Amino acid sequence: MRTYRYLIAGAVAVAGLAGAGVAAASDVYWSVGVQAAPGVVVSAGNARPVYVAPRPYYRPAPPVYYSAPAPVYYAPPPPVYYQPRPIYYSPPVVVRPGPPHWHHGRGHGHHRR
Repeated sequence: MRTYRYLIAGAVAVAGLAGAGVAAASDVYWSVGVQAAPGVVVSAGNARPVYVAPRPYYRPAPPVYYSAPAPVYYAPPPPVYYQPRPIYYSPPVVVRPGPPHWHHGRGHGHHRR
């Protein structure tokens, strides 16, 4: 029975190695890294070098300040002088009572009875 287990274990190992050859392992890499001291890392492996871009830093755009435009000064318009309207005066109108008109025998205390 013991040999039977060894035989099965060997068959599984051979099948695993045979399947590994069939599998596409072109993109499988290994590496060993050791941190020798704080900040110092020693690593070895068959991985191709990979460039890792630094994390992008987006800073806000600087503020744009607009200054007020220069004031525009206008000269006042030239004064306009008009000749005053002519004023015409007529001679004053005098109203006088006319000459007394006598009605013969009427009025003025000459009443007949």
